[in-house]
Amino acid sequence: MESSKARILIIGATGYIGKRLVKASLALGHPTTLLYRPQIVSDPDKVQTIIDFKMQGATLLQGSLDDHDSLVRALKQVDIVVSAAAAPAILEQLNLIDAIKQVGTIKRFLPSEFGMDPDRMLHTIPPGDELFKHKQVVRRAIEKAHIPYTYVSANCLAGIFLAGLAQLGHFMPPTDTDPVIIYGNGDKKCIWINEDDMAWYTIMAVDDPRTLNKTLYLRPSGNILTQLEVVRIWENIMGKELKKTFVSEEDWLATLDKVDPPEQVVVTHLYQIFHRGDLYFKVEGPHGMDSNDLYPDYKYMTAEEYLKRFA
Repeated sequence: MESSKARILIIGATGYIGKRLVKASLALGHPTTLLYRPQIVSDPDKVQTIIDFKMQGATLLQGSLDDHDSLVRALKQVDIVVSAAAAPAILEQLNLIDAIKQVGTIKRFLPSEFGMDPDRMLHTIPPGDELFKHKQVVRRAIEKAHIPYTYVSANCLAGIFLAGLAQLGHFMPPTDTDPVIIYGNGDKKCIWINEDDMAWYTIMAVDDPRTLNKTLYLRPSGNILTQLEVVRIWENIMGKELKKTFVSEEDWLATLDKVDPPEQVVVTHLYQIFHRGDLYFKVEGPHGMDSNDLYPDYKYMTAEEYLKRFA
């Protein structure tokens, strides 16, 4: 019997976010197609990833964002497109938009976002502003083409931010005597979310009529915490207090000239999140939806549960 579930095409299925989207799509019973680039045949890890997904029921199609014909062939076989294109390829999604317009049958497009809402980040300082500008370009192109969409704002992914207590370049929580950098007074609220939960929320939303042409803000209520609250959770898990260094806006921004360009982007984003508090706002207006309102019964992983895995 043919599945009544929406058929989903996932772009970037072997990436950090894409892998989780595939798992959630398959787990929720969607016929799932993965578009993979020909170049991955030389990467054993990525080859094994897509073959594992194939063994779980996914359909594999070769193609890429710079191959229009391959996009059209793939789009004709699905209902919904979820892109997890990596940051350098964000603007390449404009090619995907052209293909979606040509095919004309796609019921929903979710572009690659899964972080801070780019339309709320117009004031971001460089070089961190470039990524948001690129995402805004993609959004405006989607809207101009009248393509049905859902934008997913996931805020701070746990593996990138929570695991290292928001320390630059650290992805495990500290346990030694090195001081923890606290931004400002550590009192700005942030939303922390496990990547697997992000993926499940996203796939639940792909054909939810309530998220059509809306921005879905993922805001697990128990994970709306300040940096200092997160540090204290980890201290309670360890049973000891960490040394802390409180860093002002001026001193933090002074580090921009001391790190490589990729880390400069992270420095500016940490500034926007933890000094300015840009992630803490009330979801209002006709175009924003709060995950707590839509999926109140979903059992997400709390910050404490996540950090306990490192103990």
